[in-house]
Amino acid sequence: MSANTDQYFIDKTIQGDTQAYGTLVERYQDFVFTIALRIVKHREEAEEIAQDTFIKAFESLASFRGESKFSSWLYSIAYRKALDCIRKNKKHRASEFLDEIGEHNFETIENALSYLEEKERKEVIQNCILQLAEDDAAIITFYYFEDQSVKEIAEITGLSEDNIKIKLYRSRKKLFTLLKQFVLPEITNSNGQAI
Repeated sequence: MSANTDQYFIDKTIQGDTQAYGTLVERYQDFVFTIALRIVKHREEAEEIAQDTFIKAFESLASFRGESKFSSWLYSIAYRKALDCIRKNKKHRASEFLDEIGEHNFETIENALSYLEEKERKEVIQNCILQLAEDDAAIITFYYFEDQSVKEIAEITGLSEDNIKIKLYRSRKKLFTLLKQFVLPEITNSNGQAI
């Protein structure tokens, strides 16, 4: 078995090699933290959730059956821990809004974003994702930043694939609405008026 696969490090960890688990932590810590941060929207809580996720995964490693990817299993733990944190603290940070946006505006927004500096674009997108509801932010993150399939996201979240597709569509719509606030003022016609 290749020395760089997740299963190799899982097997070594189960055999008592805690340094092997450290490799898995290194491999996934940034994304676990990102998922937690996108859901709870507070750095300290996200750090605590990430730590709790790796502790829970370590304690449950022997029960990992390999039916899904290790990363999906780990992200599922992080996702549930983040949602538990929100429920426990009864924090209602999500604001619900749906701004009807026509298909032609999607292209305008994408064109405008292409003119922003790469760093600024990433920052704008990340800030907009943080404004989404917790579930929406997580699903967008899984799909676009971790390249998880709809099926894998359904496994992680416990939602149906159809529900994930609907949430992805609505989340993208909300995200484009937020992005529109950043980019449309930048687009003006020759008379200086916003278009």
